[in-house]
Amino acid sequence: MDYTLNIKGRLMSLQTPVVMGILNATPDSFFAGSRVQTEAEIARRADAIVGEGGTIIDVGAYSTRPGATDVTEADEMERLRMALAVVRRQQPEVAVSVDTFRPDVARMAVEEFGVDIVNDVSEGEHPAMFRMVARLGVPYVLMSVQPDLRSTLLTFARKVQMLRDYGQKDIILDPGFGFGKTLEQNYELMSQLEKLQVMDLPVLVGISRKSMISRVLQCQPDGALAGTITLNTIALMKGASILRVHDVREAVECVKVWAFNRKIVNSKSSNSK
Repeated sequence: MDYTLNIKGRLMSLQTPVVMGILNATPDSFFAGSRVQTEAEIARRADAIVGEGGTIIDVGAYSTRPGATDVTEADEMERLRMALAVVRRQQPEVAVSVDTFRPDVARMAVEEFGVDIVNDVSEGEHPAMFRMVARLGVPYVLMSVQPDLRSTLLTFARKVQMLRDYGQKDIILDPGFGFGKTLEQNYELMSQLEKLQVMDLPVLVGISRKSMISRVLQCQPDGALAGTITLNTIALMKGASILRVHDVREAVECVKVWAFNRKIVNSKSSNSK
């Protein structure tokens, strides 16, 4: 599907899937390799994401891993102000998303730093977020924490309509791998991912180094790269438009190989007609 996102009046095509690189301005994200806290670390991470082919930098300052320490809204804003200032200075042309479930944090990020996308992991738990992103006029990532495809589709249908009623234009769907699901439910949802296309909206998949991989491989997150690449490939084959990852270069290469394969298949199909 040739989806597009309006990024400050410039259309970002998702006809070929894009890679969103994770930048965690936190001390306790589940994957230690993704944690960056000093200005120098943030600058290096931003440069690495873009240098390895990432299209979007996703900046977060609130860890959602189980057992993570709660972060106040004021502390989240303070972390984000520092991180976003560095990212904007270091990579002024790249699209930036903010990973937050708080409407006022989203407003600050967009109004003060021109953030392009709001990535909400709460399934729109705060209705004020829907009103806020519609007012801000930026693309919005809507996550599902539902355990199966049917409830995910029902939730998406209801909340997409709510967003439309508020005037929201660009909506990205995230089925929420690792959120509110057992190990088996995560893989069942992945096996049916293509059915989300019925919503006619781009799908973001974020499975990078998550426990649904490390539990199968019986490893720690730092040993889950091969499993991540495997699931990213499956996600691409089932229609994912955005891959949210820690390992940008590997994901970009995954997209390149998948896109070349699709080109060959489509060429052969056209020639046979």
